[in-house]
Amino acid sequence: MALTNTTIKNAKPKDKSYKIPDERGLSLEVSPKGGKWWRFRYRFEGKQKLLSLGTYPDVSLKRARERRDEARKLVANEVDPGALRKAEKAAKAEEGANTFEVIAREWHAKRVSTWTPNYGKQVLKRLEADIFPAIGQKPIASLEAPDLLTALRRVEARGAIDSAHRIKQYCSQVFLYAIATGRASRNIADDLRRALAPVKATHHASITDPKAIGALLRVIEGYDGHLVTLLALRLAALTFVRPGELRKAEWSEIDLQAKEWRIPAQRMKARQLHIVPLSKQAIATLGELHPITGRGRFLFPGARSNGRPMSENTVNAALRRMGYTKEEMTGHGFRSMASTILNEKQWNFDVIERQLAHAERNTVRAAYNFADHLPERKKMMQWWADHLDGLRQGAQVIPFNVAR
Repeated sequence: MALTNTTIKNAKPKDKSYKIPDERGLSLEVSPKGGKWWRFRYRFEGKQKLLSLGTYPDVSLKRARERRDEARKLVANEVDPGALRKAEKAAKAEEGANTFEVIAREWHAKRVSTWTPNYGKQVLKRLEADIFPAIGQKPIASLEAPDLLTALRRVEARGAIDSAHRIKQYCSQVFLYAIATGRASRNIADDLRRALAPVKATHHASITDPKAIGALLRVIEGYDGHLVTLLALRLAALTFVRPGELRKAEWSEIDLQAKEWRIPAQRMKARQLHIVPLSKQAIATLGELHPITGRGRFLFPGARSNGRPMSENTVNAALRRMGYTKEEMTGHGFRSMASTILNEKQWNFDVIERQLAHAERNTVRAAYNFADHLPERKKMMQWWADHLDGLRQGAQVIPFNVAR
């Protein structure tokens, strides 16, 4: 006899589980604790099997019969409904383990040791704030370009154009990692190459006119502040390293015999050892500096403690004191100055870029060798120092507070 809703409601628990049959293999199992489970009994490949169809009253009698009929159709089509359910559960579990957020965090954990601590935190913070809430819980293989674009457009909408592009780059790396580990088939970030608003180029203020460079160098030599700061400015011009690389320079990195300054990988933006060939003028500058700070760790120690490098504002503050505004010249501007002049003088572009320690954008040429073009770089750095001498000698040394 077929089950009725009244029969189901009136079914009471007993000492042992028991079943009340319905039709076509469906039955209601009542547990000793009063739970009521829908069961479907069927045969597949000669074996008796049992499939759970849910609990009453969450699954009504009508819905239980519908699920039974769906299962019967599968059996009729030679599909085991129990095996199909297990496969679907396994697929969902795999999807849960391969969401964008799971893979992004895995990628970050693999890469973070190659970055500076602050950069590593910044990458994860941006993903957590702008990407994970939007697509983090979705299986990475199911994502399409519009999914990522929608998340990036929210960043773009608040005016953070540069951040949107940076985040897209992080996501691209995540997709490449997923492809390499067999969890995605393509990098959807590549489809968004022209979908975002272009980043407005910003440049560090710099002086590139030869006469103005000569004037700057003469003003530096007339600086009446701390001698260590003057020597830092001079070395910045001679070596055109990044401001952070300059102020954190350590005496242990200087090899006067080889005439090289070897900046360790952990202090470089590209996380690769970088060699700075030292010109005669740079060595002479170090010779002036050593009696002052040579007993300590840093070439340019902080004013309050020899155990820490000079403040990141020291060089810029000196430039302001000498009368140069932030729109005219910055500590980072010595790099633009050198790059502009060296390119104008037609030095090899690759030699210049390697000396600037710029990351190689062409992946075919991305294998970084810290000694690349070293003989040419040594010649270039000596030429650069001699060129600066010539520009500076265009007039007599003048005090910093005299009008330029």
